[in-house]
Amino acid sequence: MTAPTAKSDGVAPPRTRGPLAGVRVIELAHIMAGPVCGLMLADMGADVVKVEKCDGGDDTRRFLPPDIEGQSAAFMMLNRNKRGIALDLKSDGGRAALLRLIDSADILIENYRHDTMQRLGLAADDLLERNPRLVYCEISGFGRTGPLAEHGGFDLVAQGMSGLMSITGNEDDPRPVKCGPPVSDITAGILGALGCLAAYIECQRTGRGQRVDTSLFEGAIIQTFWQSAIALAQAHPTNAEKNIPNPTALGSAHPLNAPYQAFETASGWINVGGANQRNWLRILDVLDAPHLANDVRFETNEARMRHRAELEAELAPHFRTRTCEELCAAFQQVGVPAGPVLDIAAMHAHPQTRARGMVERVTHPIAGDIETIGAPIKFSAHDRETSAPAPLLGEHGHDILREIGMTDAEISALEHAGHLGTPQLPATA
Repeated sequence: MTAPTAKSDGVAPPRTRGPLAGVRVIELAHIMAGPVCGLMLADMGADVVKVEKCDGGDDTRRFLPPDIEGQSAAFMMLNRNKRGIALDLKSDGGRAALLRLIDSADILIENYRHDTMQRLGLAADDLLERNPRLVYCEISGFGRTGPLAEHGGFDLVAQGMSGLMSITGNEDDPRPVKCGPPVSDITAGILGALGCLAAYIECQRTGRGQRVDTSLFEGAIIQTFWQSAIALAQAHPTNAEKNIPNPTALGSAHPLNAPYQAFETASGWINVGGANQRNWLRILDVLDAPHLANDVRFETNEARMRHRAELEAELAPHFRTRTCEELCAAFQQVGVPAGPVLDIAAMHAHPQTRARGMVERVTHPIAGDIETIGAPIKFSAHDRETSAPAPLLGEHGHDILREIGMTDAEISALEHAGHLGTPQLPATA
């Protein structure tokens, strides 16, 4: 007996709550930017079907160490709440199965090189003709237009070309420094999810899907809003005589406000945000340094920015006489934004992190109980559903193909031909 498709009979995906419940997403993506896009949508309730190659799957599965019971921690982090199927897209059978799956989809995500999908016989325009309501999201290194459209992209390269590495690091060290996390990958994934949702909403109004195009390069560029504002203002003809300095690396300092940076205390480092005149005066009260309020070098934010090195030298001794905990409490009491500089493990353990569900526990069929980063967006109309672990390679292939109407005989034939990955499920006792 042939199973009806998920679209025609309402077969529910495992995640049945959230504002995107009932939306099907096909993720043809690997490593980071595309999977982050899929992760954002999955966390909001979409049924994200991750399609991997039969031979080894997503390369992130081999990002070892670290691992838990042989399972890549990196892969498990980026692929929770998704279902997995492994298909040989170079074969007629695997490609045909994918096309039937795309017929049931609302959104498709891919982050391959510029001509990969076309070489597979899966060009975007052909897929949109086949499924006119499809939102087709492309995340690439530099976007699908322009002189670098055919170039592959990596976070490090995008950070360098976007200007980020010229404004990251310490001002007395000329060596370029990348942001610690792969911000261009992560931001491109979030932008992709945002674009998918905008296009999906428009499709509900017009009945027509479209292509959504973003890139690591653009994901990195939008991190430079403040510095770009400075540089573009500097280049304006009306500022030709003002000698506005180029944006540079400032350590933890802010390019537009002071004091707004990290200071060393008697027990670690603290970040303090004196982003306006009122907070500047409150900082002086807490530090018992009222005399600095009348120092002409520091009377206004403009003056403090001109004399930022001197300002830091004046304030630093006051911070070192007290602990981070004392200062955080004192700044909190007077309404000055402040907080400790934590390492990653300390961030995970912080009560606010835990209260917001930003570290949650999932049970993986091989790795067992593990902790992962939680969903960053909460919805008042939806209780948080317990996250599902990242899929094993090909874990849900049979179920997914049954949902789109394939018979068990067809599935077995596809598997026997090597066009469908066999789920590597753990042995049961």
